[in-house]
Amino acid sequence: MTELEKARQTINDVDVKMAELFEQRMDAARIVAAYKKENGLKIDDFAREEQLIARNCALIKDQDYKSYYVNFLKETINLSKLLQHRLLEGMRVAYSGVEGAFANIVAERIFPDANCVGYKDFNAAYQAVVNGECDCAVLPIENSFNGDVGKVMDLSFFGSLFVNGVYEAEIVQNLLGVDGAKIDDIKTVISHSQALGQCASYISKHGFETVETVNTAVAAKTVAEKGDKTIAAIASEEAAEKFGLQKLEGHINESSQNSTRFAVFSRSQKARLATDNHFIMLFTVNNAAGSLGKAVSVIGEYGFNLKALKSRPTKELVWDYYFYAEGEGNIGSEQGVKMLEELSKCCSNLKILGSFEKEIKV
Repeated sequence: MTELEKARQTINDVDVKMAELFEQRMDAARIVAAYKKENGLKIDDFAREEQLIARNCALIKDQDYKSYYVNFLKETINLSKLLQHRLLEGMRVAYSGVEGAFANIVAERIFPDANCVGYKDFNAAYQAVVNGECDCAVLPIENSFNGDVGKVMDLSFFGSLFVNGVYEAEIVQNLLGVDGAKIDDIKTVISHSQALGQCASYISKHGFETVETVNTAVAAKTVAEKGDKTIAAIASEEAAEKFGLQKLEGHINESSQNSTRFAVFSRSQKARLATDNHFIMLFTVNNAAGSLGKAVSVIGEYGFNLKALKSRPTKELVWDYYFYAEGEGNIGSEQGVKMLEELSKCCSNLKILGSFEKEIKV
């Protein structure tokens, strides 16, 4: 056998092994896809990909091969993600509003292959996941300009779903009118209450009357249906395209740093990983002097940083509150387990809403 024939035989033997290993890897990708669907996680995880490439490249001894191996890994990862995308095509994601609403836009950014289903309000979208109609729900939890979304916080406290990811989306509000309308024609603007609040200065400057709707996309749809040049909607460019409106003026929200944080709610709580550096918890404390201070102290004593602490009425007793806390640190670690054990002693109720690696911009 010549050297060429030996080399070709080696390639043939390696290809057989690689085919077997490829199937094993894709079988594992199927399991990952099922896990992500169950826990409401997006497919792309670029940090994990970078770690995988860096770790595996260290196994290559011949420096001449490393750059080729990087390309090989990237292509293999892409094939894995293509399979996952195909497997998640039947995934159903709930959001509050109609097609073209910001929640719809964000849901499609997070889950581009899923079927995104609009519901009339936050509660309906949440319950769609509880009763199994949808796999997960994308709901807003906080706006940088208008603050917390109290109704969603209440659902988090009283409901059974978990949060396995938080995503930040920039919100750009636009003044939308029918064809031929000009800003000088506009007398009334309609939109969701938060959008009206975000654009309060612009509205006041022009002396517009305001009318609230359930969400921004409904506002755009209403303007399109009325065909009245004196009425405009405050909504997204995507809503303008969907309902055939023209953008009279863009980026009219008061703050140039206007963004909304969305949480993905699912029936399952994902396993706490070593890379999870953020957590959300909900708790109540006994109605006694120093109870809240003690709870906060426990969190700090174990090395966890509280980023936010907010109170909401429980609605079960007058002047009774629950607390929503977001923090930094791995609650799945040994220190985290000890912290939660100690915290449960001074909290009458304690619910870990979720843990995740980091907040992702979409």
